[in-house]
Amino acid sequence: MRDLLDDVLPWWEAGATVGVGTVVETFHSAPRQPGAAMAVGPEGDVVGSVSGGCVEGAVYELAQGVMATGRPLLQRYGVSDDDAFAVGLTCGGVLHVWVEAVSQTSFPELGEVVASVRQGEPVAVVTIVSGPGRLGARMCLWPDRVAGSLGNARLDEVIAVDACGLLAQGRTGVLRVGPDGQRLGDEVTVFVASYAPAPRMLVYGAIDFAAAVARVGTFLGYRVTVCDARAVFATPRRFAGVDEVVVDWPHRHFAAAEVDERTVVCVLTHDPKFDVPLLELALRAPIAYVGAMGSRRTHEDRLARLREQGLSDAELGRLASPIGLDIGARTPEETAVSVAAEIIRGHWGGTGEPLRDQVGRIHEPVHGAPSIDA
Repeated sequence: MRDLLDDVLPWWEAGATVGVGTVVETFHSAPRQPGAAMAVGPEGDVVGSVSGGCVEGAVYELAQGVMATGRPLLQRYGVSDDDAFAVGLTCGGVLHVWVEAVSQTSFPELGEVVASVRQGEPVAVVTIVSGPGRLGARMCLWPDRVAGSLGNARLDEVIAVDACGLLAQGRTGVLRVGPDGQRLGDEVTVFVASYAPAPRMLVYGAIDFAAAVARVGTFLGYRVTVCDARAVFATPRRFAGVDEVVVDWPHRHFAAAEVDERTVVCVLTHDPKFDVPLLELALRAPIAYVGAMGSRRTHEDRLARLREQGLSDAELGRLASPIGLDIGARTPEETAVSVAAEIIRGHWGGTGEPLRDQVGRIHEPVHGAPSIDA
């Protein structure tokens, strides 16, 4: 729902009721991921999407009904349903869509949630979507405070711990527990919408390839920083649209940067005096991806220099170099697509092979995602 907050907030502030449908679970080749949402305004205006067009009409009707009654519901859409062709979901996937009426009465914390998202403060919104609990009961979690309740103190305590774990990873999905938070139970399903700050992409080397990688990183939703020690090249004019352009030695910048397990680093400098001190730090940091541009000869020389600095084979094994997947890229833009593909493959665990050469499901279950059925 992140993309809809700026649309929903004015209606909420005006005291209107808005119908919101949110994808809470997906199976197989579903068109959208958990968190995708569609809102129906008080005059019937529609913003957002839950399926890229497949089931929007059906969700629109449900949202209008929920706005009238105030009673939320969880709806399943799948190709095996008798009405699959009627609603348009013929892609082979399954969607579970939570439809609710959002107003100042039902969601009094929305204003505070939107303010946190705008300020880059992590916040998670937890909602009971099925089970014996009170449907629609909501709890909002920040790193230092909690608002609302799921209706049960023990349930609140258990879910808060797990939801904060999802928030720390920037993940949105469902948790299943017993009515009183029992870990072995699964009667209660709660949906955790994580609004974590955008993950970081740190691009080192202010060259034309860096400009293309930075643009793709922005498109993918990263907060992009371009850094180079040479002030003549690292200028906002050359890198318009990125979040930050920094003039500093790469290793010094990285040492002071705030990074986490979602951070990706692209080293495009081609110069050992910049590359080696930076990679020595990056390969030992708990981040998602470290890639470095260069020929195979440059790569071998780089590895030798890093071994001299004491890096282990395991640490060197984290280095994606030469950077990117082999798609025959030549131009900076094509190379940026190659780099982005490698980052995405690392995040989701794909093979990088053509889908037409594979059999079975297209989207595999997300490793480590809690309580999400295959």
